Amino acid sequence: MRPQPFTIDIPVSAIENLKSRIRATAWPDDLDNGDWNYGFPRGYLKSLAESWAEDYDWYDAQARMNAYPHFKVTVDDVPIHFMRVAGKGPDPVPLILSHGWPWTFWDMQRVIGPLTDPAAFGGDPADAFELIVPSLPGFAFSTPLRRAGMNFWKTADLWQKLMTQVLGFDRYAAAGGDWGQFITQQLGHKYAESLLGIMLTGTAPLALFNAPRFWDISSGFLPADLPEEAQRPLLDHFRKRVPHVAVQTIEPQTLAYAMHDSPVGLLAWLVQPRRDWGECGGDPETAFPREHLLTTATIYWLTGSYVNSARFYADAVRSPWAPSHSREPLVEAPTAITFLGGEFLPGMTTANRLDAFHRSPWSIQYNLHFTGVHEKGGHFSFYEAPDACVHDLRAHFRPLRA
Repeated sequence: MRPQPFTIDIPVSAIENLKSRIRATAWPDDLDNGDWNYGFPRGYLKSLAESWAEDYDWYDAQARMNAYPHFKVTVDDVPIHFMRVAGKGPDPVPLILSHGWPWTFWDMQRVIGPLTDPAAFGGDPADAFELIVPSLPGFAFSTPLRRAGMNFWKTADLWQKLMTQVLGFDRYAAAGGDWGQFITQQLGHKYAESLLGIMLTGTAPLALFNAPRFWDISSGFLPADLPEEAQRPLLDHFRKRVPHVAVQTIEPQTLAYAMHDSPVGLLAWLVQPRRDWGECGGDPETAFPREHLLTTATIYWLTGSYVNSARFYADAVRSPWAPSHSREPLVEAPTAITFLGGEFLPGMTTANRLDAFHRSPWSIQYNLHFTGVHEKGGHFSFYEAPDACVHDLRAHFRPLRA
Protein backbone atom coordinates (compact mmCIF):
# COMPACT_ATOMS: atom_id res chain seq x y z
CA MET A 1 0.00 0.00 0.00
CA ARG A 2 2.47 2.60 -1.19
CA PRO A 3 0.85 5.87 -2.39
CA GLN A 4 1.76 6.86 -5.92
CA PRO A 5 2.01 10.47 -7.10
CA PHE A 6 -1.04 11.44 -9.10
CA THR A 7 -1.61 14.26 -11.56
CA ILE A 8 -5.04 15.35 -12.70
CA ASP A 9 -4.76 15.18 -16.48
CA ILE A 10 -8.02 15.27 -18.40
CA PRO A 11 -7.72 14.84 -22.18
CA VAL A 12 -9.05 17.59 -24.42
CA SER A 13 -11.38 15.08 -26.07
CA ALA A 14 -13.24 14.58 -22.78
CA ILE A 15 -13.79 18.32 -22.40
CA GLU A 16 -14.95 18.66 -26.00
CA ASN A 17 -17.38 15.79 -25.51
CA LEU A 18 -18.75 17.51 -22.42
CA LYS A 19 -19.23 20.79 -24.28
CA SER A 20 -20.99 19.09 -27.19
CA ARG A 21 -23.39 17.34 -24.81
CA ILE A 22 -24.19 20.63 -23.08
CA ARG A 23 -24.93 22.31 -26.41
CA ALA A 24 -27.20 19.42 -27.40
CA THR A 25 -29.37 19.65 -24.27
CA ALA A 26 -33.10 19.13 -24.84
CA TRP A 27 -34.70 21.79 -22.65
CA PRO A 28 -38.08 21.09 -20.98
CA ASP A 29 -40.87 23.62 -20.53
CA ASP A 30 -40.70 25.55 -17.25
CA LEU A 31 -43.90 27.49 -16.58
CA ASP A 32 -44.25 30.04 -13.76
CA ASN A 33 -41.08 29.01 -11.96
CA GLY A 34 -39.15 32.23 -11.50
CA ASP A 35 -39.24 31.75 -7.73
CA TRP A 36 -37.73 28.21 -7.83
CA ASN A 37 -41.06 26.89 -6.51
CA TYR A 38 -40.95 23.89 -8.86
CA GLY A 39 -37.19 23.44 -8.60
CA PHE A 40 -34.32 24.74 -10.71
CA PRO A 41 -35.58 27.45 -13.16
CA ARG A 42 -34.67 26.95 -16.79
CA GLY A 43 -33.50 30.52 -17.37
CA TYR A 44 -30.77 30.42 -14.74
CA LEU A 45 -29.75 26.88 -15.66
CA LYS A 46 -29.40 27.92 -19.31
CA SER A 47 -27.12 30.75 -18.24
CA LEU A 48 -24.93 28.36 -16.27
CA ALA A 49 -24.90 25.86 -19.13
CA GLU A 50 -23.89 28.49 -21.65
CA SER A 51 -20.99 29.56 -19.43
CA TRP A 52 -20.00 25.91 -19.01
CA ALA A 53 -19.91 25.23 -22.74
CA GLU A 54 -18.50 28.51 -24.00
CA ASP A 55 -16.50 30.32 -21.30
CA TYR A 56 -15.47 27.96 -18.52
CA ASP A 57 -11.79 26.93 -18.49
CA TRP A 58 -11.32 23.48 -16.95
CA TYR A 59 -7.58 23.59 -17.50
CA ASP A 60 -7.22 26.67 -15.33
CA ALA A 61 -8.98 24.82 -12.50
CA GLN A 62 -6.92 21.70 -13.16
CA ALA A 63 -3.69 23.70 -12.90
CA ARG A 64 -4.75 25.18 -9.55
CA MET A 65 -5.57 21.72 -8.21
CA ASN A 66 -2.27 20.34 -9.47
CA ALA A 67 -0.41 23.06 -7.58
CA TYR A 68 -0.84 20.75 -4.58
CA PRO A 69 0.69 17.26 -4.28
CA HIS A 70 -1.82 14.52 -5.14
CA PHE A 71 -1.56 10.78 -4.54
CA LYS A 72 -3.53 7.60 -5.11
CA VAL A 73 -3.39 4.38 -3.15
CA THR A 74 -5.56 1.26 -2.95
CA VAL A 75 -6.77 0.31 0.52
CA ASP A 76 -8.81 -2.90 0.89
CA ASP A 77 -9.37 -2.89 -2.89
CA VAL A 78 -10.76 0.66 -2.75
CA PRO A 79 -8.94 3.38 -4.74
CA ILE A 80 -8.28 6.45 -2.63
CA HIS A 81 -7.20 9.81 -4.01
CA PHE A 82 -5.86 12.45 -1.64
CA MET A 83 -3.90 15.65 -1.48
CA ARG A 84 -1.07 15.74 1.06
CA VAL A 85 0.16 19.22 1.92
CA ALA A 86 3.08 19.60 4.32
CA GLY A 87 2.80 21.94 7.28
CA LYS A 88 5.22 24.80 7.88
CA GLY A 89 5.84 24.97 11.60
CA PRO A 90 7.82 23.34 14.42
CA ASP A 91 5.54 20.31 14.81
CA PRO A 92 2.64 20.12 12.33
CA VAL A 93 -0.24 17.90 13.40
CA PRO A 94 -1.51 15.49 10.71
CA LEU A 95 -5.14 16.37 9.96
CA ILE A 96 -7.49 14.54 7.62
CA LEU A 97 -10.32 16.70 6.19
CA SER A 98 -13.39 14.86 4.94
CA HIS A 99 -15.95 16.40 2.59
CA GLY A 100 -19.60 15.52 1.93
CA TRP A 101 -22.17 15.45 -0.88
CA PRO A 102 -22.39 17.22 -3.28
CA TRP A 103 -18.98 18.47 -2.26
CA THR A 104 -15.60 17.43 -3.60
CA PHE A 105 -12.13 17.53 -2.08
CA TRP A 106 -11.75 20.93 -3.78
CA ASP A 107 -14.24 22.49 -1.37
CA MET A 108 -11.36 22.46 1.13
CA GLN A 109 -9.20 24.76 -0.99
CA ARG A 110 -9.76 27.90 1.10
CA VAL A 111 -8.44 26.39 4.34
CA ILE A 112 -5.34 24.68 2.94
CA GLY A 113 -3.00 27.68 3.10
CA PRO A 114 -4.01 29.00 6.55
CA LEU A 115 -3.90 25.53 8.13
CA THR A 116 -0.57 24.42 6.65
CA ASP A 117 1.27 27.76 6.75
CA PRO A 118 -0.24 29.89 9.53
CA ALA A 119 2.58 32.43 9.51
CA ALA A 120 1.85 33.37 5.89
CA PHE A 121 -1.70 34.25 6.94
CA GLY A 122 -0.90 36.21 10.09
CA GLY A 123 -0.97 33.22 12.44
CA ASP A 124 1.40 31.33 14.72
CA PRO A 125 3.60 28.67 13.06
CA ALA A 126 3.01 26.51 16.14
CA ASP A 127 -0.59 26.02 14.91
CA ALA A 128 0.48 24.33 11.66
CA PHE A 129 -1.16 21.16 10.37
CA GLU A 130 -0.08 18.66 7.76
CA LEU A 131 -3.19 18.19 5.64
CA ILE A 132 -4.54 15.00 4.14
CA VAL A 133 -7.51 15.89 1.92
CA PRO A 134 -9.06 12.76 0.36
CA SER A 135 -11.89 12.22 -2.06
CA LEU A 136 -14.47 9.95 -0.43
CA PRO A 137 -14.57 6.42 -1.89
CA GLY A 138 -16.43 6.51 -5.19
CA PHE A 139 -16.24 10.32 -5.36
CA ALA A 140 -14.14 12.30 -7.85
CA PHE A 141 -10.73 10.68 -8.34
CA SER A 142 -11.28 7.94 -5.72
CA THR A 143 -12.60 5.93 -8.64
CA PRO A 144 -13.37 3.53 -10.19
CA LEU A 145 -15.14 1.88 -7.28
CA ARG A 146 -15.55 -1.81 -8.08
CA ARG A 147 -17.74 -3.04 -5.23
CA ALA A 148 -21.03 -1.88 -3.77
CA GLY A 149 -21.78 -1.15 -0.13
CA MET A 150 -19.52 1.80 0.68
CA ASN A 151 -20.81 4.15 3.36
CA PHE A 152 -19.59 6.55 6.04
CA TRP A 153 -18.60 4.06 8.73
CA LYS A 154 -16.75 1.87 6.25
CA THR A 155 -14.96 4.99 5.01
CA ALA A 156 -13.82 5.68 8.58
CA ASP A 157 -12.21 2.22 8.60
CA LEU A 158 -10.39 3.11 5.38
CA TRP A 159 -9.27 6.47 6.75
CA GLN A 160 -7.84 4.78 9.86
CA LYS A 161 -5.78 2.45 7.66
CA LEU A 162 -4.75 5.31 5.39
CA MET A 163 -3.54 7.47 8.25
CA THR A 164 -1.90 4.81 10.44
CA GLN A 165 -0.82 1.96 8.16
CA VAL A 166 -0.25 3.71 4.83
CA LEU A 167 1.00 7.11 5.98
CA GLY A 168 2.43 5.93 9.29
CA PHE A 169 0.99 8.45 11.73
CA ASP A 170 0.77 7.23 15.34
CA ARG A 171 -1.92 9.76 16.15
CA TYR A 172 -3.74 12.27 14.02
CA ALA A 173 -6.57 14.80 13.94
CA ALA A 174 -9.76 14.67 11.87
CA ALA A 175 -12.39 17.18 10.78
CA GLY A 176 -15.32 17.22 8.40
CA GLY A 177 -18.75 18.41 7.36
CA ASP A 178 -21.85 16.69 5.93
CA TRP A 179 -20.79 13.06 5.28
CA GLY A 180 -17.38 14.13 6.51
CA GLN A 181 -19.00 14.92 9.84
CA PHE A 182 -20.32 11.35 10.12
CA ILE A 183 -16.96 9.89 9.07
CA THR A 184 -15.12 12.05 11.58
CA GLN A 185 -17.53 11.19 14.39
CA GLN A 186 -17.07 7.49 13.63
CA LEU A 187 -13.29 7.92 13.80
CA GLY A 188 -13.70 9.62 17.18
CA HIS A 189 -15.97 6.78 18.30
CA LYS A 190 -14.22 3.66 17.03
CA TYR A 191 -10.61 4.82 16.85
CA ALA A 192 -10.34 7.33 19.69
CA GLU A 193 -6.96 5.93 20.76
CA SER A 194 -5.52 7.07 17.40
CA LEU A 195 -7.19 10.48 17.42
CA LEU A 196 -5.63 13.54 18.96
CA GLY A 197 -9.07 15.09 18.56
CA ILE A 198 -11.83 15.80 16.06
CA MET A 199 -13.70 18.85 14.81
CA LEU A 200 -17.23 18.78 13.35
CA THR A 201 -19.14 21.48 11.52
CA GLY A 202 -22.55 20.72 12.99
CA THR A 203 -23.99 17.65 14.65
CA ALA A 204 -26.16 14.67 13.76
CA PRO A 205 -26.44 11.28 15.47
CA LEU A 206 -24.38 8.45 14.03
CA ALA A 207 -27.53 6.32 13.93
CA LEU A 208 -29.49 8.91 11.90
CA PHE A 209 -29.95 6.59 8.91
CA ASN A 210 -31.01 3.68 11.10
CA ALA A 211 -34.37 5.37 11.68
CA PRO A 212 -37.56 3.69 10.33
CA ARG A 213 -38.29 6.83 8.24
CA PHE A 214 -34.70 7.08 7.00
CA TRP A 215 -35.82 8.87 3.81
CA ASP A 216 -37.23 11.80 5.82
CA ILE A 217 -34.25 13.54 7.40
CA SER A 218 -36.56 15.80 9.43
CA SER A 219 -37.96 12.86 11.41
CA GLY A 220 -34.94 12.68 13.68
CA PHE A 221 -35.09 16.35 14.54
CA LEU A 222 -38.81 17.04 15.20
CA PRO A 223 -40.09 16.12 18.68
CA ALA A 224 -43.26 14.04 18.47
CA ASP A 225 -45.12 16.34 20.88
CA LEU A 226 -44.25 19.57 19.05
CA PRO A 227 -47.42 21.59 18.30
CA GLU A 228 -48.34 21.92 14.61
CA GLU A 229 -47.79 25.68 14.55
CA ALA A 230 -44.26 25.17 15.88
CA GLN A 231 -43.56 22.39 13.41
CA ARG A 232 -44.37 24.45 10.32
CA PRO A 233 -41.21 26.64 10.20
CA LEU A 234 -39.07 23.62 10.99
CA LEU A 235 -40.70 21.61 8.22
CA ASP A 236 -40.12 24.49 5.79
CA HIS A 237 -36.45 24.41 6.81
CA PHE A 238 -36.08 20.65 6.31
CA ARG A 239 -38.12 20.61 3.10
CA LYS A 240 -35.02 21.78 1.24
CA ARG A 241 -32.97 18.93 2.72
CA VAL A 242 -35.38 16.07 2.05
CA PRO A 243 -35.46 15.50 -1.77
CA HIS A 244 -31.90 14.28 -2.25
CA VAL A 245 -32.04 12.09 0.87
CA ALA A 246 -35.31 10.49 -0.19
CA VAL A 247 -34.32 9.53 -3.71
CA GLN A 248 -30.66 8.72 -2.97
CA THR A 249 -31.46 6.44 -0.05
CA ILE A 250 -34.20 4.58 -1.94
CA GLU A 251 -33.52 4.58 -5.71
CA PRO A 252 -30.13 6.16 -6.47
CA GLN A 253 -29.50 4.00 -9.52
CA THR A 254 -32.68 5.14 -11.25
CA LEU A 255 -31.61 8.76 -11.01
CA ALA A 256 -28.03 7.89 -11.99
CA TYR A 257 -28.96 7.05 -15.59
CA ALA A 258 -30.09 10.64 -16.19
CA MET A 259 -27.14 12.15 -14.31
CA HIS A 260 -24.61 10.03 -16.18
CA ASP A 261 -26.11 10.95 -19.56
CA SER A 262 -26.95 14.64 -19.15
CA PRO A 263 -24.35 17.10 -17.87
CA VAL A 264 -26.99 19.81 -17.55
CA GLY A 265 -29.21 17.52 -15.48
CA LEU A 266 -26.23 16.74 -13.27
CA LEU A 267 -25.42 20.45 -12.96
CA ALA A 268 -28.94 21.24 -11.77
CA TRP A 269 -28.92 18.44 -9.19
CA LEU A 270 -25.54 19.53 -7.81
CA VAL A 271 -26.18 23.28 -7.74
CA GLN A 272 -29.66 23.10 -6.19
CA PRO A 273 -28.25 22.05 -2.77
CA ARG A 274 -25.73 24.89 -2.93
CA ARG A 275 -28.65 27.30 -3.20
CA ASP A 276 -30.79 25.54 -0.61
CA TRP A 277 -28.14 24.76 2.00
CA GLY A 278 -25.60 27.52 1.47
CA GLU A 279 -25.94 30.94 3.05
CA CYS A 280 -26.69 32.74 -0.19
CA GLY A 281 -30.14 34.33 0.11
CA GLY A 282 -31.47 32.33 -2.83
CA ASP A 283 -28.63 33.22 -5.20
CA PRO A 284 -25.97 30.48 -5.13
CA GLU A 285 -23.36 32.72 -6.72
CA THR A 286 -23.28 35.02 -3.69
CA ALA A 287 -21.63 32.15 -1.78
CA PHE A 288 -20.09 30.13 -4.62
CA PRO A 289 -18.47 31.74 -7.65
CA ARG A 290 -19.79 30.42 -10.93
CA GLU A 291 -16.38 28.98 -11.67
CA HIS A 292 -16.54 26.85 -8.51
CA LEU A 293 -20.05 25.59 -9.30
CA LEU A 294 -18.90 24.56 -12.78
CA THR A 295 -15.67 23.01 -11.52
CA THR A 296 -17.61 20.88 -9.06
CA ALA A 297 -19.98 19.67 -11.78
CA THR A 298 -17.06 19.02 -14.13
CA ILE A 299 -15.30 16.85 -11.55
CA TYR A 300 -18.43 14.76 -11.05
CA TRP A 301 -18.99 14.48 -14.80
CA LEU A 302 -15.44 13.63 -15.84
CA THR A 303 -15.02 10.97 -13.15
CA GLY A 304 -18.50 9.45 -13.63
CA SER A 305 -18.81 9.52 -9.87
CA TYR A 306 -22.42 10.62 -9.40
CA VAL A 307 -23.75 7.06 -9.15
CA ASN A 308 -21.44 5.98 -6.34
CA SER A 309 -21.75 9.29 -4.53
CA ALA A 310 -25.54 8.85 -4.51
CA ARG A 311 -25.28 5.25 -3.33
CA PHE A 312 -23.33 6.49 -0.33
CA TYR A 313 -26.80 7.37 1.04
CA ALA A 314 -28.45 4.07 0.16
CA ASP A 315 -25.58 2.09 1.65
CA ALA A 316 -25.81 4.00 4.92
CA VAL A 317 -29.28 2.44 5.18
CA ARG A 318 -28.51 -1.00 3.79
CA SER A 319 -25.54 -1.46 6.15
CA PRO A 320 -26.80 0.22 9.32
CA TRP A 321 -24.36 1.78 11.74
CA ALA A 322 -23.70 -0.15 14.96
CA PRO A 323 -21.68 1.07 17.94
CA SER A 324 -18.21 -0.36 18.45
CA HIS A 325 -18.41 -0.02 22.23
CA SER A 326 -20.91 0.85 24.96
CA ARG A 327 -18.77 3.36 26.82
CA GLU A 328 -19.82 6.94 27.39
CA PRO A 329 -19.45 9.33 25.81
CA LEU A 330 -20.07 7.57 22.53
CA VAL A 331 -17.49 9.76 20.75
CA GLU A 332 -14.51 9.58 23.09
CA ALA A 333 -12.00 11.63 21.12
CA PRO A 334 -11.75 15.27 22.29
CA THR A 335 -14.37 17.01 20.18
CA ALA A 336 -14.86 20.52 18.82
CA ILE A 337 -18.11 21.57 17.17
CA THR A 338 -18.42 24.61 14.94
CA PHE A 339 -21.94 26.03 14.56
CA LEU A 340 -22.50 28.36 11.61
CA GLY A 341 -25.38 30.85 11.44
CA GLY A 342 -26.60 29.77 8.02
CA GLU A 343 -27.26 26.29 9.46
CA PHE A 344 -29.31 27.44 12.44
CA LEU A 345 -32.88 26.17 12.75
CA PRO A 346 -35.65 28.80 12.70
CA GLY A 347 -35.62 30.85 15.89
CA MET A 348 -32.01 30.12 16.76
CA THR A 349 -29.49 32.90 17.30
CA THR A 350 -25.81 32.97 18.15
CA ALA A 351 -26.91 33.69 21.73
CA ASN A 352 -29.10 30.61 22.14
CA ARG A 353 -27.47 28.13 19.73
CA LEU A 354 -25.31 26.44 22.36
CA ASP A 355 -28.20 26.18 24.78
CA ALA A 356 -30.28 24.48 22.08
CA PHE A 357 -27.45 22.03 21.44
CA HIS A 358 -27.01 21.17 25.12
CA ARG A 359 -30.75 20.52 25.39
CA SER A 360 -30.69 18.16 22.40
CA PRO A 361 -30.75 14.41 23.09
CA TRP A 362 -27.44 13.73 21.35
CA SER A 363 -25.31 16.40 23.02
CA ILE A 364 -24.11 13.89 25.61
CA GLN A 365 -22.56 11.65 22.96
CA TYR A 366 -19.45 13.84 22.65
CA ASN A 367 -16.32 14.31 24.73
CA LEU A 368 -16.81 18.01 24.16
CA HIS A 369 -13.75 20.24 24.56
CA PHE A 370 -14.57 23.24 22.37
CA THR A 371 -17.54 24.92 20.71
CA GLY A 372 -17.53 27.80 18.28
CA VAL A 373 -20.64 29.73 17.32
CA HIS A 374 -20.42 32.01 14.30
CA GLU A 375 -23.02 34.35 12.85
CA LYS A 376 -22.22 33.58 9.21
CA GLY A 377 -21.61 30.51 7.10
CA GLY A 378 -23.72 27.78 5.53
CA HIS A 379 -23.64 24.02 5.10
CA PHE A 380 -20.52 23.95 2.90
CA SER A 381 -18.54 25.06 5.90
CA PHE A 382 -14.91 24.85 4.87
CA TYR A 383 -15.63 26.71 1.63
CA GLU A 384 -18.22 29.18 2.91
CA ALA A 385 -16.69 29.99 6.30
CA PRO A 386 -12.96 29.21 6.06
CA ASP A 387 -11.95 31.79 8.67
CA ALA A 388 -14.35 30.34 11.25
CA CYS A 389 -13.21 26.78 10.55
CA VAL A 390 -9.53 27.69 10.70
CA HIS A 391 -10.02 29.65 13.93
CA ASP A 392 -11.85 26.80 15.64
CA LEU A 393 -9.41 24.13 14.46
CA ARG A 394 -6.47 26.12 15.77
CA ALA A 395 -8.18 26.92 19.08
CA HIS A 396 -9.33 23.35 19.67
CA PHE A 397 -6.05 21.66 18.94
CA ARG A 398 -3.75 24.21 20.56
CA PRO A 399 -4.02 22.67 24.07
CA LEU A 400 -4.21 19.13 22.66
CA ARG A 401 -0.86 19.35 20.85
CA ALA A 402 0.99 19.00 24.13
